[in-house]
Amino acid sequence: MIFRQLFEQDSSTYTYLLACEQSGECVLIDPVIDTVERDLAVLQALGLKLTYTLETHMHADHLTGARKLRAYTGSKIVVPAMDKLACADVGVEENQVFRVGQIELHPLFTPGHTGHHHAYLLDNGMQKVLFSGDALLIEACGRTDFQSGDPVKLYQSITEKFFTLPDETLVYPAHDYEGRQITTIGQEKNRNPRVGNNTSQEAFVAIMNGLNLPYPRKIDFAVPGNELCGECPDNVPEQYRGACEIVQLPPELSRPMKAGDQG
Repeated sequence: MIFRQLFEQDSSTYTYLLACEQSGECVLIDPVIDTVERDLAVLQALGLKLTYTLETHMHADHLTGARKLRAYTGSKIVVPAMDKLACADVGVEENQVFRVGQIELHPLFTPGHTGHHHAYLLDNGMQKVLFSGDALLIEACGRTDFQSGDPVKLYQSITEKFFTLPDETLVYPAHDYEGRQITTIGQEKNRNPRVGNNTSQEAFVAIMNGLNLPYPRKIDFAVPGNELCGECPDNVPEQYRGACEIVQLPPELSRPMKAGDQG
């Protein structure tokens, strides 16, 4: 398997590239519209053609790059089936394996940050790897004060779906705001100040309800745009509109190689 962790600075979002070396199929988990050209360059450098984009949830802090990547590569847009997005090509559900070549991703329905949030679990043959989206971050977790957020449901998702995994499970979150890249289930069970150390559900709810976080600066255009798989609505501010354009790519990005084409 080919794996890359990619970072978008403005929203501190991690995008994950997973590619099956045998088939050449690959997926980008949580792509960002602002870094589509970067992602295409990575695919080109690795000799890959994008097969899928896969969302963990309806993002409020950035527009997804799914629609733009589909326009450039012909990739299929994959979202949680319960989102019922007409613009998507494939829906995923818990207990139904999503395959990318020989890679098997197991969707986990993990509501709380949003009502339809899903995480994705991979067994790489040596250990389990969790792409946790916004549900579980590094010594933190996603907020629960908008988009059908619910601290009780998030507590249950973390403690019943995540904390029952082996302690050595690697956790790759959708965000980090302090330059960190990875954690483990064991570390979060011991060190997470919101939900670790056997924090009670009541205490967790009190913590989450007392965060008093600022209103997300992109939510008013990000959510409706992501309901259209990354189509920019009319209210996108001018400073963000450049990424909305689908333009002719430079030659080095417009002809993605297939695995093995490097010679």
